[in-house]
Amino acid sequence: MFRGYLAFLLTSLVVWIKTGFISHWYAGEPQVPMRIASWNLRYDSQPDHISVNQSLDALPSALLRPRFLGKSGEQPWSTRRIKVAQQLLSERPTIIGFQEALVRQVNDLAELLGDEWAWLGVGRDDGKEAGEFCPIFYKKTELTLLEHESFWLSDDPFTPSKHPAAGSYRVCEVARFAYTPESAPGSAHTFTLINTHLDDRSEAARQLGASLLLARARFAAHATHAPVFVTGDFNSAADGADAGAYRIATGVRAPVRINETFAERYHVPDDEDDGNDGGRGGEDEDDGEEAPRGFVLRDLMAETPRMRVAGDYATFTGFNRPGDPSVYTRIDFVFGGSSGGWSVEAYKVGTSLTDDGVLASDHRPVFADVLV
Repeated sequence: MFRGYLAFLLTSLVVWIKTGFISHWYAGEPQVPMRIASWNLRYDSQPDHISVNQSLDALPSALLRPRFLGKSGEQPWSTRRIKVAQQLLSERPTIIGFQEALVRQVNDLAELLGDEWAWLGVGRDDGKEAGEFCPIFYKKTELTLLEHESFWLSDDPFTPSKHPAAGSYRVCEVARFAYTPESAPGSAHTFTLINTHLDDRSEAARQLGASLLLARARFAAHATHAPVFVTGDFNSAADGADAGAYRIATGVRAPVRINETFAERYHVPDDEDDGNDGGRGGEDEDDGEEAPRGFVLRDLMAETPRMRVAGDYATFTGFNRPGDPSVYTRIDFVFGGSSGGWSVEAYKVGTSLTDDGVLASDHRPVFADVLV
């Protein structure tokens, strides 16, 4: 009888360790709330020399009735940036993964969001300031940056590079954070956020990107014993012909083969990942086989209680006129690692459209309220 009870306790302990909840059970720490946001900003395709202060000075009175839907199509970033910042300041996220931001856009948002925010990231074309960023903005009043690295979604992930079939260089930002003592007294919670933007032209490039991303997220969960979250524009819906990247990330199909040096650096032993193959993947990237068991990413929209999923479904709308849903699709996500250590309370796809007809972006923002 006693031996059977002891075996049950040991089995339960192993399950708690493997699911990542051992830190909460052992340390008795309170769960800390956090709002995660992801937003593809649409790059600054119509650059001008209008400063942030000039845009602010040109704002009409909030009491002035707008010309409803008076504007249409893509507006310059100097107009859209105000809408982006206003919505984010209203929604009050803790941390944001942006995509498609040029350096001007990064600097503008740093100015508009204010001194309580900091950011990290590199330009994808040279690892410095050239090309689009996938920057992570975070409230430095609540979070402390512990580690940060960048890698590229290619066969040479440690240098600025791209998949042979990709339309562009694609970068991925990995950052580990701790809560500040002021924001979460007595808490030792840490977490990792990974932010990226998969290719828009090549399914093979997207599948490689998802496989690299999954391997890196798995390693972060293993190395830190703490929650892992992923934000990004996958250019991959949850189903259909272009769903390969989403299916790899969520464990429906096997990863494709990735750079061997990357796989070795971020390898997780099989016996510590419930039989997962460590991200090496199969020989045939189009074989469609079922993914090995182990760490995967959980779509937080699916993990949220249904009554707490609010707002819209589609995250990409284009700059079409309101009422034209011809390009609507859901390709922007917030994921949580299956190793656990988190719960999700609410999820919302916000809006990019205001009464004056201005679309802040051709994508809508996504918000997830989690406890870590």
